[in-house]
Amino acid sequence: MAEFAGFPRQTLDYLDELAVNNDRDWFQANRHRYEALVREPALDFIAAMGPRLARISEHFEALPKKVGGSLMRVHRDTRFGRDKTPYKTNIGIQFRHELGRDVHAPGFYVHIANDGCFFGAGMWRPDPAALTAIRDRIAFRPQEWQRVREDRALRRLYRLDGEALKRPPRGYPPDHRHLEDLKRKDFIAIAEFSAGAISERRFLDLAARTFRSAAPLMQFLCNAIEVAY
Repeated sequence: MAEFAGFPRQTLDYLDELAVNNDRDWFQANRHRYEALVREPALDFIAAMGPRLARISEHFEALPKKVGGSLMRVHRDTRFGRDKTPYKTNIGIQFRHELGRDVHAPGFYVHIANDGCFFGAGMWRPDPAALTAIRDRIAFRPQEWQRVREDRALRRLYRLDGEALKRPPRGYPPDHRHLEDLKRKDFIAIAEFSAGAISERRFLDLAARTFRSAAPLMQFLCNAIEVAY
């Protein structure tokens, strides 16, 4: 692994070109550019984030592996969606909890794309048991959840995002003070950043600072599903 010095300035240009030429022949002909502009710097970033992430929590992993690590695969799953283009046109990096098996586990996330760049923290589409545990903790410990929502560092950088039910979930009071949060299907927080930031070495520090500010939310979610934070 090389020392991370920022993503090349041509990285976003490459993603733009991939969006226009999203087919196997073009990708294979330009695979050397994918390696140099996306995969190699992403793996360097992940490796360099390891010590910084450990200072936030020892239970989230930075795995600089080409396959099966923190870098999400470039190939899209086209089985269920209408969009049948074979390649993702963003860079996705997830630092997942050590006990997590997939993208639904608690994690920190980096999203790099021409239509928006952001850091994420939380749980995307938790499985039914985890979702119930999170909703129960909100329902029965409303003050604890209120402290998460009111945390200054979290609110300064992040906004809660994701999909939600239109109607209250069964088994919860329809007049609960946090009813809108009980409706959530995702418990994720998003912090946007400028695309130009990825080309600087200090992008590492920006990511670490932003992830650290999500500690109240991550602690709450980990407590809810009974894993260490």
